[in-house]
Amino acid sequence: MARDSNDITPLTTRAELIEWFAAGEKPRGRFAIGTEHEKIPFYRDGRDPVPYDGDRGIRALLEGLARETGWEPILDRGSIIGLAAEEGGAISIEPGGQFELSGAALPDVHATAAELATHLAATKRVADPLGIGFLTLGMSPRWRRDETPVMPKSRYRIMASYMPKVGSLGLDMMLRTATVQVNLDFASEADMVRKMRASLALQPVATALFANSPFTDGRPNGFLSRRSEIWRDTDADRTGMLPFAFEAGFGYEAYVDWLLDMPMYFVKRGDIYHDVSGASFRDLMAGRLPQLPGEYATVADWANHASTAFPEVRLKRFLEMRGADVGDPGMIAAQAAFWTGLLYDESALDAALDLVKGWNAASREAARATAPRLGLATPVANTTLGAVAAEALGIARSGLRARGRRDAEGRDETIFLQPLEAIVAAGRTRADELLADYEGRWGACVRPAFSECVF
Repeated sequence: MARDSNDITPLTTRAELIEWFAAGEKPRGRFAIGTEHEKIPFYRDGRDPVPYDGDRGIRALLEGLARETGWEPILDRGSIIGLAAEEGGAISIEPGGQFELSGAALPDVHATAAELATHLAATKRVADPLGIGFLTLGMSPRWRRDETPVMPKSRYRIMASYMPKVGSLGLDMMLRTATVQVNLDFASEADMVRKMRASLALQPVATALFANSPFTDGRPNGFLSRRSEIWRDTDADRTGMLPFAFEAGFGYEAYVDWLLDMPMYFVKRGDIYHDVSGASFRDLMAGRLPQLPGEYATVADWANHASTAFPEVRLKRFLEMRGADVGDPGMIAAQAAFWTGLLYDESALDAALDLVKGWNAASREAARATAPRLGLATPVANTTLGAVAAEALGIARSGLRARGRRDAEGRDETIFLQPLEAIVAAGRTRADELLADYEGRWGACVRPAFSECVF
């Protein structure tokens, strides 16, 4: 997660909240791709989690990367919690020390893959002398929640206090999971609606394709994507498949109303995060928030509030695809290629919508509920997610071919779909392969993951 907004422009009307989303519209010729991924750090010598403090901690890693990259430190009460690049990228830390790259808005998947390679190389140059490695798994496979360090980030303290009140697994989500997402643009409200509906319906497909979190507390957890299952019991007010997005008349206004009904976490004033968890944004707009009487909403408050919604597809001034576990670099690039191919070509988007047009709210929710456990074998609308994934990959391939974005060797973006095509052809996810390794050559032990499942 990049730095919080600090725009203090007042917001006084609901129409201004709607306009904030509409301001994200871009001409198709300016559509870009932004990728974000989290990776779980560990000490190579003992396979232990990495704390914030100490000569070999997360703070030392961030300070070293600041020197390595020249990126500007982001501070929270004097503690470095991230880095920001002039060209738009950022590095941040999640609550359990997960190290996140929020990439810049780039023109194609070739550029996002190059950005990732540059980031990983720089991180390795700094991390190796500290003895730090990073897992390519969607959940920490060995440490208990109480063994996981907590980062000194003010907003996370507020969230950690609130999470147990609204779900049983929110702290696991915060401290022990790692995801990858791609952020994509829209040209108009109607374009946003089409992309939102196609991508929401297909998020369970992404959950199945990218399933990569089968271990917890040193043993199999009964899921292929435990990370995705954890999100199902985190906070129902701000998560899920947004069934209202498929109702007639859906648009910015309906999403704004959903956010207005979603309880707040915090209000930031200066460098201070004020805990207003459970409060109403409507009360803040009216200046009658009980915790901060007389304070009125700003653009920063709205942007920050929007960033605390966690549906499977999140609307900001772009759309965020949120259903996938993180994986290795090839899988990170594959996620960007998958959604770019489906959503950035009009014919492909038509085909994607046609693929899911017969699904109702119950079938979409059932797919989301079952995909974390069954993966590609999940039943949906008289077929399986594996069969849908095969069709979706074909559509994505066509969409990427139509884009015609080629690298220096003349290859188009379809090269990045190859890991997913191999998964569908074999009918086995990365999680399935890891479970086979655990039962076989790993000898019922997760320790080999710390040498084999690493960046």
